[in-house]
Amino acid sequence: MRVALVQVASPDDESQPERIERVEALLRQHPDVDLFVLPELWSAGYFSFTRYEELAESLDGPTVQMGKRVAQDLGATIHLGSIVERGTDGALHNTAVVIDSSGRITQTYRKIHVFGYQSLEAALLTPGTTLNVQASPLGSLASTTCYDLRFPGLWQELSARGAETVVVPAAWPAARREHWRILTQARAVEHQLWILACNACGTQDGVELGGFSRVVDPSGRVLGECGAGEEVLIVDVDPAQAHTVRAEFPVIADRLNPESYAALSHESGAEA
Repeated sequence: MRVALVQVASPDDESQPERIERVEALLRQHPDVDLFVLPELWSAGYFSFTRYEELAESLDGPTVQMGKRVAQDLGATIHLGSIVERGTDGALHNTAVVIDSSGRITQTYRKIHVFGYQSLEAALLTPGTTLNVQASPLGSLASTTCYDLRFPGLWQELSARGAETVVVPAAWPAARREHWRILTQARAVEHQLWILACNACGTQDGVELGGFSRVVDPSGRVLGECGAGEEVLIVDVDPAQAHTVRAEFPVIADRLNPESYAALSHESGAEA
């Protein structure tokens, strides 16, 4: 499969409609791609906290409608990154959306770990309560979002549920770029799965985003990585590789479940 990580900026002086139109044109320049991946909250701009209410949209809003058009026209799957979604109850969520080549939404994921450090996301957005793994052309596929990278328990549950590919849209700041690079490789190695990690770039509200979107294979090799600026990274991936790596080196088969680790004795073995 040919995967494209579409690393884009969300400059403060660009309106949401202008950005959606610009990104649509960018996607259409790559008709030979099977799966596109976009960053976290790119159409609204992650750091546009004071405008979340204004820029929030439904799952039938302008960002998703654009994705459906392009998916149908190009015959590609599009992981839209995430949008500020307004739920039917009026609550706002950071919601990842996957659209298949027929233009149908096949998966949504509301970010579970909303971010609070030097951020208003946790104050403004409601965390999700579901974790879905679905069949896809890239094997069993799941979505996480940005800050979720830091929580090993979530990732153990994803691999326990059979995930072979995890997509990670993000708005990860440049100040913690090395954490981004370490964690994306660590999660791939720990769980022997594909990591498709698409980060935002540029500057939003005075914050420099980290860029360096990357594709990491199930053995932990980085097959492609962007730089700091806007870029479309295209990488050919083998959907069968997760199964091959797990069969050759059965880490997941040897792993205990969380309850078994929690049940281990606290005895130290020290002499009295």
